[in-house]
Amino acid sequence: MSASAIAVSPPARTNRSDATAQPRADVQNSLAPGNVDLPSLVPLMFALMFRNIASDGFAFSDPMAPGDYSKDSKPGCVLAAPSFPAETPGIDEDYVFNWVRDGAITAMEVARADLPARPGGTVQTLNDYVRFAALCHSNAQPTQGHACFTIAGESRPWTEQNDGPALQTITVLAAFDQLDAATRTTAVTLVNANVAYLLTVYDKPTTNLWEEHFGFSFFARAAQLRCFEEVMATSIAGIDKPGGLGPAADWLRQALAGHWDGSRYVSMLAVPADGSPPSPQHPVTDGYDPNIDIVQACVYGAVPCTDTRMLATAAQLRSQWEEGGIAFYPINQADKQLGIGPLFGRYPGDVYDGDAAHPVLGGHPWALSTCNVAELHYLLAAQIRSSGRIPLDELSAPFFAQSGIDRSTAAGDAVNALLATGDAMVRAVIYHSDNLEISEQFDGTTGYERSVNNLTWSYASYLSALRARAAVV
Repeated sequence: MSASAIAVSPPARTNRSDATAQPRADVQNSLAPGNVDLPSLVPLMFALMFRNIASDGFAFSDPMAPGDYSKDSKPGCVLAAPSFPAETPGIDEDYVFNWVRDGAITAMEVARADLPARPGGTVQTLNDYVRFAALCHSNAQPTQGHACFTIAGESRPWTEQNDGPALQTITVLAAFDQLDAATRTTAVTLVNANVAYLLTVYDKPTTNLWEEHFGFSFFARAAQLRCFEEVMATSIAGIDKPGGLGPAADWLRQALAGHWDGSRYVSMLAVPADGSPPSPQHPVTDGYDPNIDIVQACVYGAVPCTDTRMLATAAQLRSQWEEGGIAFYPINQADKQLGIGPLFGRYPGDVYDGDAAHPVLGGHPWALSTCNVAELHYLLAAQIRSSGRIPLDELSAPFFAQSGIDRSTAAGDAVNALLATGDAMVRAVIYHSDNLEISEQFDGTTGYERSVNNLTWSYASYLSALRARAAVV
């Protein structure tokens, strides 16, 4: 089956390059904000995500090499999205590739889905994922941090992104008990190789999460720290635990703290030309903060949800996209009247909307950004319910105030308020979906979907958020 055969969002109703000229989207009554049972959509969102994972009997064709079967997908390949320019008018980006980061985030949801197992307790999709990850690792060049591969597992000219091997390792460890014996051997080899590589680069700059800048990345450091912590904690036989893991983890904790500029965590620190230490007073670029990757460093990395500096940053993220903010999305004002939202973007100076040749200053909200912030609220609600304590101080007070929580609020009431806030955000994603199919972005003015169709990470972020919600409800 070709990639085009499963791209099912017709250009006539979504991803329109002239979306700003359209009225706000009408939705079916069943999708009205107050009528959506969010957990009931989990099986559907999983199915929509799962169709972007190749298997032995469900292969994708390379749209740039039609008819060349050697370029077809290998089992375990995770498409970033089944979207490419010929399939999506107004979009000039080809997402029919396997990104290490996206693949790991997606496979984590497969590992956590409690899928029916084959004889012996294994899940074939996870076996396929690990084998494909190992194939890409063997083909990676110029370094083991290479970020993007063809659907056949060949290295594609791209950047080196050192969060990828960390996230991949975290996922492989989570999936290990669902692998068959042969694939477990492959998994151990892959984890050990990733860790050995990361120990040579964790203190060095890298290309960041959004593939736009080179420097010292808060997100990459958080992912690497979580990776090292989970490797040190694992009891899986054969996993190496080099002596440098502990010191590297300690170094990363200090490095993450060094991104604090007094009011927020800075996403990227510049590489000083004079060899001096990087400083939050010298971010990699203006207009890049507050950046959503700080929240993602909690969702996917080692930053605790109770870190009040991170919560202070999250509060600024929300305020910049609401009315009066520096990157205000008009759709958030309209959604507020419906009791849903807000939707979140990536950072205030964003210009990407799927058409790189025609940048749009201010960018647009992303489904995954919004679900990730909702997940932060769910994680925090679970932590407060467990501990009975609200991590409220002068730094986190603005974040809690956005949910109506102050020093007089009881812990149980704070849990309910955080749940309601997260639910409103996820409901906005569902409300603006194309009959539940989710692209990469929503138009910041109309709410219509834009950019590439059926982004795999969009579905994975919904599933991850709802897993966190289930731990509270």
